[in-house]
Amino acid sequence: MKAYEIRNGFGLDHLVLTERPIPKLGQGEVLLRMRAVSLNYRDLLVIKGTYNPRLPLPLVPVSDGVGEIVEVGPNAKRFAVGCRVAAAFVPGWIEGELTDTKAKTALGGAVDGLLAEYAVLREEALVSVPAHLSDEEAATLPCAGLTAWHGLMVGGIKAGDTVLVQGTGGVSLFALQFARMTGARVIATSSSDDKLLRLRALGACEAINYRTENEWGDIVRKFTHGRGVDHVIEVGGAGTLSQSLRAIRTGGHIALIGVLSGYGQFNPVPILMKAVRMTGIFVGSRTMFEAMNRAIEIAGLRPVVDRVFMFGQSLDALRYLESGAHFGKVVIRF
Repeated sequence: MKAYEIRNGFGLDHLVLTERPIPKLGQGEVLLRMRAVSLNYRDLLVIKGTYNPRLPLPLVPVSDGVGEIVEVGPNAKRFAVGCRVAAAFVPGWIEGELTDTKAKTALGGAVDGLLAEYAVLREEALVSVPAHLSDEEAATLPCAGLTAWHGLMVGGIKAGDTVLVQGTGGVSLFALQFARMTGARVIATSSSDDKLLRLRALGACEAINYRTENEWGDIVRKFTHGRGVDHVIEVGGAGTLSQSLRAIRTGGHIALIGVLSGYGQFNPVPILMKAVRMTGIFVGSRTMFEAMNRAIEIAGLRPVVDRVFMFGQSLDALRYLESGAHFGKVVIRF
């Protein structure tokens, strides 16, 4: 089979297309013929060596994908040949709380990911995907979709709440869609006026250009008549957190998800003074994934896919993701 590997060092120039034997099946395992994978910012960090410069190489990157089961191993009974399934981002996290041991099983990190024509996974790490979704749409669910879902659900979102989302990456757009699905209002930010129009078309009631409005946290408060939002899907990190703390209401919830604006420093005093709840979100469990998929199926929700590349164009897809030009998910089709 063909697979992309990070070889002889980190960086996009070290991601090479190679030949590997199709993996053999063990107890409780299944063989997937991959149909599509989607890219996350984490994949760029892994390939560049900034996620963990001590990762063992060679390594197959990319965590999110959907495939067809073409073979089942001994005692594998959850799925049959021909089923279309997605892999959980953290295969060892079935339910309950995250632990160090579970976290170490995350795909495309310390263990091989899915940027290959075939993959072997334990059957308990797999979930059925909503039937109405295309392969490309279904491939976007394991990380971006579930991260947004987890961030909103742990915050106790309900109809009538107001949610702040940042930018137009996969997590933020999923959060916008899920929030609207539950009857919440959404305020969105972007650096592009064109993207702000698209955010409004998706259901954002207000949209702010954070390039021209540096103190956007105060503008968010004006949109909420001085109260502040109930939830923030925080994907920026230290560079945006001070504004998010301006935007959040007293007693509100911030789902801390990404570090797109860098690491840096911030003042934690507003967290104390406003009794803000802040939760670190590391994607979610298989049980959460299954619950999200049920909701997606009932609502008929369709993920936002920006652009689809072919497997042989994987480097082009990663460079496009790196450019930040995308609106939604970047997907690779096999």
